[in-house]
Amino acid sequence: MTRALVLNATYEPIGVVSSRRALVLALADKVDVLAETGERIASERLNMGVPSVVRLRYFVKVPYRREVPLSRKAVFARDQGVCQYCGKPAESLDHVQPRSRGGAHTWENVVACCRRCNTTKGDRLLSESTFRLTTKPVTPTRMVWVKVAAGTIPATWDPYLDQAAA
Repeated sequence: MTRALVLNATYEPIGVVSSRRALVLALADKVDVLAETGERIASERLNMGVPSVVRLRYFVKVPYRREVPLSRKAVFARDQGVCQYCGKPAESLDHVQPRSRGGAHTWENVVACCRRCNTTKGDRLLSESTFRLTTKPVTPTRMVWVKVAAGTIPATWDPYLDQAAA
């Protein structure tokens, strides 16, 4: 199932919904369709494109800044699914400073890792092994929640996400 990016009236990304939900919002005149997927939905009286990006017609106050919770899916999104030790496809998570050695379960201590590197490193510190991180783990930017919610980001979303990140 495809997904649609929902923008506030100010063009700020506020959510990701199914294309079906975006279509219902468009039919109820609650949103303006800014981009389509290229697919069409047809009925006896209607033929319209499936929305990919929609903008609310009214402003919705978002009471808090969205922070990405630390989860496997979010770590894989931040690290682009690549092992942070060898660069191969990641399969698991690794605590840079093992939890058994006092390491915390925080963004700065968790990385995506392949099974081979994770097993070989075990519960050793980086200084006790030959492993080196390709990039230092950090708390992700506030727009990573979009990738976590959507899985993959369609090209039609890029102009709206680039604008929001600036």
